[in-house]
Amino acid sequence: MNTRTLLRTTAWGVVLTVTATSLAVLPASAAAPTVRWSACKAEGKDDPEEVKGSECAALQLPVDWRKPSGPTFTLEIARRTAKGQRVGVLVFGPGGPGDSGVDRIKTGMERFSPELQNRFDIVSFDPRGIARSNPIMCTASLYAEMPSPIIRDQAGFDALIDYNRRLADDCRKHTGPLYDHVDTWQTVRDVDAIRRALGERQITFYGSSYGTVLGPQYAETYPHRVRAMVLESVLDHSLATPREFLDPQAASVQDSFDEFVDWCDRTTTCALHGQDVRARWAKLRNEAANPFMASFAVFRMLYGPQWNALATTLQKGVIPTPPPPTTELVAHSLVPFCQDWNLRVGTYPEYAALMDRLARNNPDMPYPGQFMAISLCLGAPKANNPQHRLDVDHLKTPILLANARHDPATAYWMAQNVQRQLGRHGLLLTYEGWGHGSYNKTPCMTTTIDTYLINRTVPTPGTTCPAVPPTG
Repeated sequence: MNTRTLLRTTAWGVVLTVTATSLAVLPASAAAPTVRWSACKAEGKDDPEEVKGSECAALQLPVDWRKPSGPTFTLEIARRTAKGQRVGVLVFGPGGPGDSGVDRIKTGMERFSPELQNRFDIVSFDPRGIARSNPIMCTASLYAEMPSPIIRDQAGFDALIDYNRRLADDCRKHTGPLYDHVDTWQTVRDVDAIRRALGERQITFYGSSYGTVLGPQYAETYPHRVRAMVLESVLDHSLATPREFLDPQAASVQDSFDEFVDWCDRTTTCALHGQDVRARWAKLRNEAANPFMASFAVFRMLYGPQWNALATTLQKGVIPTPPPPTTELVAHSLVPFCQDWNLRVGTYPEYAALMDRLARNNPDMPYPGQFMAISLCLGAPKANNPQHRLDVDHLKTPILLANARHDPATAYWMAQNVQRQLGRHGLLLTYEGWGHGSYNKTPCMTTTIDTYLINRTVPTPGTTCPAVPPTG
């Protein structure tokens, strides 16, 4: 079994065609043309009734903002206008990398409370290289050959580097010049182009997961353009080495699995109640044709978390695997990571030492999903937008961070570290529960975040919201 389409969580639709406005050659101080909005169209399995009320548009933006008069690409955006007394524009930064902000506006507005929908024009976008915005496309048959990150010898290490380079050449051929310019430094300029096109002096920004890399870098670059900012499920872009990056991430996955086991031990409705859950999982993982992909499937079930479903899956002994691709080309949404992070491993002994450390410290989850960030980027060029500590001294407003204490994908420790980097500009709101994402977990989280976004009233430092046991 090969590592393949389980990592693609976005359903790609037909590219939306609307009238585009060009910002490619505008200097930063120039007035931007007005966006031409039109009703979004239902695509694929979209419910037309759900799509109603959303508006879509497109912007022609530079492939490389360092050469603004060079080639352009089409950035797709979408919005829903405020239903009540309007505060301004809230720009939602999608996660992933790979999530579609256009889909979020068209069919996923339950992500935002009725209060936010009343007070803001909510705008989002498909980031460059994702979904409708010149997606990174690769030959499906080659993509399906992706080796497992679990490498046991020098030959496997060399083969993975060779494969990554062949895949990069293939994806570049099918994607065009944008392939080498999908880092967050470029996306920061895309977001400000959206702001200028909307005619807004400032924006309110809400970044989720990978969008929490985008938000702080926007605040660094355009501090006077930020009205308010929320970063939910925080990724720390300052971690300099593979070990610094992997240690907290892997520990968070192990912690989330520990929480699942504890729940199963005390909950009679758990399908594995009274059984040795860890032994059951170890047996399934070790017998799997691809232990990494089996681990990745469990990792994803911890997102919700989907504890009942995970227990049933382990009881049945059948770990879900992705279907093979059915098209000639498939999207590769993780390329931006290799352009945002220098997490290079130069030799097989270094790689093996990382794997040994993960196994020693995380006995149930020795292959965290985040390890793909290391394996996929082996042999890649240096990142365009490498890690750095945040510098927001010129910011005029506090940034509110929100994180679950037991988040499998963005470790709580990283939110704490980003808060330290923000200094007086950062406040951390803690959800004392589980899962990736916390805004919709409880009324406490929703109300606290909404109050800040609407009124810019920050919670008391150290504010926490109690956990609600997962039902999914």
